[in-house]
Amino acid sequence: MTAGIRAGPVPDPQEPLVRLPDGTVKQVSPLTGTVVWTVPGRAGRPFSTPSGERRAIDPDRRDALCAFCPARYLETPPEKARLVRLPDGRWETLRDVQARDLDATVADVRRVPNLFEILSVGYWRANHHHEAPVEACERAARYLADPAGRAHALAVVERRLRAGGMSDARWAAIGQDARLAHAADLFAGTHDVVVARRHVVDGARYEDELAGAGTLTPDEHARYLAFTVDAMPSLYSAQPHARYVAAFQNWLRPAGASFDHLHKQLVAIDEHGPRLEEVLARTRRDPGLLGRVLAHAQAHGLVVAQDEHAVAVAGVGHRYPSLEVYSTSTHHRPWEHTPAEVRGFSDVLHALHAATGPAVPTNEEWHHRPVNVDDPLPWHVVLKWRVSTLAGFEGSTKINVNTLDPVGLRDRVVAELLRLREAGLVAPLRVGDECAVGPGTLRYRG
Repeated sequence: MTAGIRAGPVPDPQEPLVRLPDGTVKQVSPLTGTVVWTVPGRAGRPFSTPSGERRAIDPDRRDALCAFCPARYLETPPEKARLVRLPDGRWETLRDVQARDLDATVADVRRVPNLFEILSVGYWRANHHHEAPVEACERAARYLADPAGRAHALAVVERRLRAGGMSDARWAAIGQDARLAHAADLFAGTHDVVVARRHVVDGARYEDELAGAGTLTPDEHARYLAFTVDAMPSLYSAQPHARYVAAFQNWLRPAGASFDHLHKQLVAIDEHGPRLEEVLARTRRDPGLLGRVLAHAQAHGLVVAQDEHAVAVAGVGHRYPSLEVYSTSTHHRPWEHTPAEVRGFSDVLHALHAATGPAVPTNEEWHHRPVNVDDPLPWHVVLKWRVSTLAGFEGSTKINVNTLDPVGLRDRVVAELLRLREAGLVAPLRVGDECAVGPGTLRYRG
């Protein structure tokens, strides 16, 4: 049973969630101040649309559908790490695999530099006078010393420069030393992509049977998430001028993905960004704010799922229907969590992806306490359903019209989670009214 939203003739500025007599729901995010309205009658719109004519998978192309697929390893920059399963069943992380060895193992997850970085090596060099660390230079030297590695890196450099508008004549005029210098920069970047193995689900007959986060097993998702977590501190250490490492996942092209192949991104940036600054400012003024966010979710029947290490709620005050997952650990940063805590967080997040379904475009946005900040802030992730388009009304008023209010979102997801749990497709979480969120749920402190 779902608790009702407090009704009233006009919104209370102190109340994050209000339903007006006509059924309009008005929201204000306690963390960011974002204003959202949900008007009656729009929540019934479908959130996924069937693709057009379906394309059968060519058996010879099953592992080569995009540049992230296993048969096209050479189309991405030289990888930093991969997770492989050993013959005895154990899992091992291999680092700096050479070009000649790329096909010697099957990578369950790969970490590769982004070919088109948000902040390039040149950005850090020009604006912060930062030179590549010794370790990156040594990696580059080893890779480029091998003929296969050198050919791979130079082919990637040519593709990057040509995509940036370099002409045939200009490329031909660049000397080998300059080309190798560009190649060496491939090893010094701090914008990485974490790529899952599958493009389509096992046994798929059509190219639109995509392997999303929710189609993974709970164990597979846990490895994928833990591999991402382990990469985060290395970007902070590789780029001393970084103030934050942004972690996110864009799923499907309407959500910003270049390829419909499951991947996350990690980007070292030299600012915290306005969202983090706003959240930190609000929690400094009001240290109990996040605890009250969960208490509000409990009071309004917005809690979706829970296990020993994480809790998920339908979020209030988001531009898109959004689910929030909060770590209940005493730790603040993902890589400081114990393996059990990371696994518990993964199980809750995986269940939300499974309930969402692979046909819905989503953004997965990670939030954590930066390394240069002492203020308490728990690791939390927002999963946004990109099912509407911001338009002139939102731009001119800064009032966001959302198609689905938090109660409707919670009800949809809870119903699907109960079905998935019964089928054994997600971890055995507490769901909906089985959850209990109290003042001590979030255990982080300063």
